[in-house]
Amino acid sequence: MAALLCGILLQVATAQSAQPATEKTGVQIRGYSIDVSLDPAHHALSAKTRVEFTTSQNLAKVEFQLSPALHVASVTDGSGKSLSVTRSGGEITVTPAGDLTPGSKAAWTFAYSSVFNATPGSGLHLASIGEPVSYLLYRADWFPVVGDGSQRFTAEMHVHVPTGDHVVASGLTGSPHPDANGQTIFDFNWPHPAFPGTVIAGKFQLPVETPGSHIGVYQIAHESGVDSDAAKPSGQEIAATAAKQYGELAAQFGPAGSGELNIVELPNDTLPAVSAPEIAAIAGNQLETSDYARLLINTIAHQWWAQEVSPASPNDAWITNGMCRYAELEYLRRTATPGVAADAILNVSASALAFNGVPLADVARYPEYSREFEAMTYDKGAMIFRMLRWQIGDAAFQQTLHEVLSEPDKSVSSAKFEQIAEAASHENLRPFFTQWLNNTSAPTLQDKWTLYRLGNNQGFRTVGEIDEDLDLFQMPVEVQVETEGKTVTKRVDVMGPQTQFTIDTFGIPRKVSLDPQRWLLRNDDALQVRVHILRGMAKAAANDDAGAIAEYRAALALDATSSLASYRLGEVYFGQRNYQAAEDAFRAALNGDGVPKWIEVWSDLQLGRIFDASGQRDRAINQYREAIETHDDTSGAVTLASDSLKHPYLPPTGSPH
Repeated sequence: MAALLCGILLQVATAQSAQPATEKTGVQIRGYSIDVSLDPAHHALSAKTRVEFTTSQNLAKVEFQLSPALHVASVTDGSGKSLSVTRSGGEITVTPAGDLTPGSKAAWTFAYSSVFNATPGSGLHLASIGEPVSYLLYRADWFPVVGDGSQRFTAEMHVHVPTGDHVVASGLTGSPHPDANGQTIFDFNWPHPAFPGTVIAGKFQLPVETPGSHIGVYQIAHESGVDSDAAKPSGQEIAATAAKQYGELAAQFGPAGSGELNIVELPNDTLPAVSAPEIAAIAGNQLETSDYARLLINTIAHQWWAQEVSPASPNDAWITNGMCRYAELEYLRRTATPGVAADAILNVSASALAFNGVPLADVARYPEYSREFEAMTYDKGAMIFRMLRWQIGDAAFQQTLHEVLSEPDKSVSSAKFEQIAEAASHENLRPFFTQWLNNTSAPTLQDKWTLYRLGNNQGFRTVGEIDEDLDLFQMPVEVQVETEGKTVTKRVDVMGPQTQFTIDTFGIPRKVSLDPQRWLLRNDDALQVRVHILRGMAKAAANDDAGAIAEYRAALALDATSSLASYRLGEVYFGQRNYQAAEDAFRAALNGDGVPKWIEVWSDLQLGRIFDASGQRDRAINQYREAIETHDDTSGAVTLASDSLKHPYLPPTGSPH
């Protein structure tokens, strides 16, 4: 959301097609008028926000969510009367002057202030006021929201910043102008119900724009005036990539919002990426990665699948998050090599199955930014779209997407999505959505077949059976028969544990493959290796070393040559300073399948550190040189190895984690 208001409050336009008030809150937010003043030197924020809402039931009190870091000075109603306020943490309860009845319209003004300082090393932040960039993300609850934050709203905002700073938010109107206190005011107005709740302000390099497009790029200006990181793409490169991606998405989904888009660099201490109307913001360390374009198109896709339409509840987030990941996979299919695109599908499939403790239809049990929520809504959601396209065909799939984006109330539930897909495809899709929304498992497919020679030189007949382990599973599966000549594929409708198929070919069949394009979310040993690695990484991040080691060993039990499983195992042992076990694991990584390629340079680097920590400097130097000779500077590995040639690695002091 976006700013708070100090001084005269301006009335927000009424939401044109906002979603109904929820039974839980009985409140429908119509819009905000926000005036906020940012003081980066003191990490301070002061604001007033006027919130307009209607009620759908009798209410003696109204509950809002507001960051517990914010000190509320007052809440007043439309007549200026002070209202009673109580709070518990991030929940504020306001008692109106008189009971609110169904259909009541109200406009209350909140005055508050705070210090938002993102302390380095203290984890992710959703709000921070400081140099060189301040950011207030919608999910920071830096202005009063109701319920789960899924209600769409309009917003008029006035943001005061020190002279020389620039502000990026949704719907810039007019030119910046001075205020009475020597600051500069940026005015914004977003009159369409959406989520214009993010403000990013500070010192940026001169914006870069691509000729012929409405895309600007704002990169953080560092002390030297420019970012000296050579690994980060230039503003021109980002703008050109974004313009191409935006054009492709617009061609597929139609126009979005105003057609304007600002690509903004965020500090590294917040989320990897954030979207708002006209904004795709990405953390600087994410721009440094070689595949930043994947995250960029995913974030841009939110202009449609978060702003044009939004999930009716967190349990429906797979619709919007999943479509953004799906857009990313489609981008890879168009631009990357077949091997890279196929590997991405395997990784997304593994993530979709790694955290499946609850059905996708109940994903709100997990916190919004948890690994579980992200994996299920983005990755399983993307695979659902991929499978739906395979089942109903390209034409019906595209019609479904366009119908969803054209929904009048802009708030889409899983039930509504299913209804639209059934109308577009003229199919009963209840079995499909039951399988993927209400169950946690995925099928394992196996085939067995017998070859027959047909008479009169008519070729060969393959008679086979598809076995799968889920009794209720029902979906089409592609069967591919490779011969010494033409490859033949057939679509087989699988239902239940066994399904028969017959395929005739002229040439002698050499190989039969099930689902060779990986249309389905399905289990096999190769995928389970990746699943165990992902679970191990999640447990390692939670400092559950024993759990992580167990997962990595489970992966190696399925594939002893997995370099990635060995490397991750070595990381855990290295963190424990169990150097002999770590050395064994890193050497196994070097002698494994070599996937991914960066395993080599990082295993060499880690081995060098182990030798330094063990007082074997000569062996450490040799290992660092081997790392440098790979010429693979993934995540700065070669740079780190070069530095380690000059300065021996010193283990951290204190107890291992």
